[in-house]
Amino acid sequence: MLNLNLKPIFEARGIERPYTYLVKAGISRATAHNILSSKTRVFRLDHIELLCRVLICEPNDLLSYTPDSQTILSETHPLNNLRKEETSQASIKDSLANIPYKELKALTAQLLEKK
Repeated sequence: MLNLNLKPIFEARGIERPYTYLVKAGISRATAHNILSSKTRVFRLDHIELLCRVLICEPNDLLSYTPDSQTILSETHPLNNLRKEETSQASIKDSLANIPYKELKALTAQLLEKK
């Protein structure tokens, strides 16, 4: 089954209030609620585009795939690329707070080069 997988993106972007963020981005309140509560069964293309623009990601980042018990896919099936591992992600702020200063300076330099 395909699911929306927005929580890791919100965490990585430091978005603490996803509902408010989605509404301010132009998604209706009802749709934002459905998206965040995983109740949406229809995902409009304009919503996908809007989310990708504001979250600076691609459509594959928004989706995850979890096969049901009756589905058998070969290991090379493209849907397997959408499988997300269940790992707890530390926030970027926490990660940066614990990185040694020398590594933080090097990382900052690399990021500034990419601009």
